[in-house]
Amino acid sequence: MNSQPSRAPETASSPDTTQQNQEEEEQVMSEIHIGCPPKLTGPFISHFTFSLPRDVEYNGSIYEHQVLDASKRNQEVSLDDDGDLALPRRSKRSKNNFVVAIQHNITSSIPKVGLQVWRAELVLSDFVLHKMFTSSEFDGIVALELGAGTGLVGMLLARVAKTVFLTDHGVEILENCASNVHLNSALIPSKASVYVRELDWKAPWPPRQSNHPSGHSYAWNLSELEELERASLLVAADVIYNDDLTDALFTTLERLMSRGLEKVLYLALEKRYNFSVDDLDVIANGYSCFRSYVRDENEHDKIQTGSSCAFIGTRIDLTKIPQYANDYIRGQDVELWQIKYAREEENL
Repeated sequence: MNSQPSRAPETASSPDTTQQNQEEEEQVMSEIHIGCPPKLTGPFISHFTFSLPRDVEYNGSIYEHQVLDASKRNQEVSLDDDGDLALPRRSKRSKNNFVVAIQHNITSSIPKVGLQVWRAELVLSDFVLHKMFTSSEFDGIVALELGAGTGLVGMLLARVAKTVFLTDHGVEILENCASNVHLNSALIPSKASVYVRELDWKAPWPPRQSNHPSGHSYAWNLSELEELERASLLVAADVIYNDDLTDALFTTLERLMSRGLEKVLYLALEKRYNFSVDDLDVIANGYSCFRSYVRDENEHDKIQTGSSCAFIGTRIDLTKIPQYANDYIRGQDVELWQIKYAREEENL
């Protein structure tokens, strides 16, 4: 992996046209790059290797635990001639590994950061895989990825889920996401349905629909929107970096989570710090906006009637989540949250 520092895609939100033009022109770069040529600025395909636990095998559309025989158990704790622990080395083609090919840009403008792979996307991938390896919670579900970008997390979910909607905004990002689904078609079971769909958080609800084959290729149809209400899982990574978008995100989350089946959101974010002239300090503005919407479930104060806070969150301890994605460094500023929607009767 080639990791290079970048300017975080954090920007002060402003309706000013000059600010918007600056965002469109300014190029940012993720820290996550694998084997990328140093001067290349266009699309590039990276290969991300994920390791399975030794006692887990993938069988079609589920992950199953296997009982290791005595020889394998003894091999795991064998000693070398000096009495040191000798760990077996995995073959590069081990069935305990699988590889996901991701087409991404090495740099992008801030509005198009979905063309890149970001650190929290890999953290969320680790969490999703851990759930899939250790439980059947995600087997056969309908899931939605918000701000899917390259589609990595949603494609991993498609290994066990019934239906996955990969959603983002902008034709270029959606086309790149669809290309990644095609690149990894061999990893996705034939009975799983994966849809790349446009979901503009600032647009009216419901999303744009098309019932005609000649319609917008990333538009929804009525049956898909009906299935979306049956979704039980929402996931999102690296979508907290702009206050206006965060406001729009939680408006969309309320629309999604207040209807249909009860839903849970797993959201991974990286706290990005910038110098604030108002505070004369380095602060994580985007994170503060996020926390204004999410009440920690460990807080004793209950949500009051009429409160704008309708989301209850639990921060997940990442030290308890193994790292299955190879060759990246999590860092100290990535957080993972489980978020549930407090329905109206719970607000009373």
